[in-house]
Amino acid sequence: MRSEERAARRFVADVWNAGAEGSVLELVAPGCPGLQGAGPEAVLAFHRDRRASFPDLRYKIIEVVAAEGSAAVRWRAAGTQAGPFGPVPATGRTVSFSGATFLRFDADGRIADAWSVNELFQVLQQLGVEMLPPLT
Repeated sequence: MRSEERAARRFVADVWNAGAEGSVLELVAPGCPGLQGAGPEAVLAFHRDRRASFPDLRYKIIEVVAAEGSAAVRWRAAGTQAGPFGPVPATGRTVSFSGATFLRFDADGRIADAWSVNELFQVLQQLGVEMLPPLT
């Protein structure tokens, strides 16, 4: 297994699922973009925010594809909304959604960039958010 794949799997297991914040300091480079800033603390802020909304949120890795300096992780997640999610107040509803995260690593093997795509619209629908087109 490539070092990039090991790091990607550890990031999902330790940070996303276990909330092991110390792992972020080892895995994330200082310049990695996060919630309102860059570096390990900014990445932690994003994951703290997500766990505040969905404390039991868990990710299952479907597939990891790794190459020199990068990895792509296809995942599935589920959790129950116990706190506000953006403007959506807590609903107590369980959501399930899929996505993919693309990681780029620096020369030291730390995550230098992370970019994710996911089914946010589906999450909002499962939370009962009604999307209406604007009146013209």
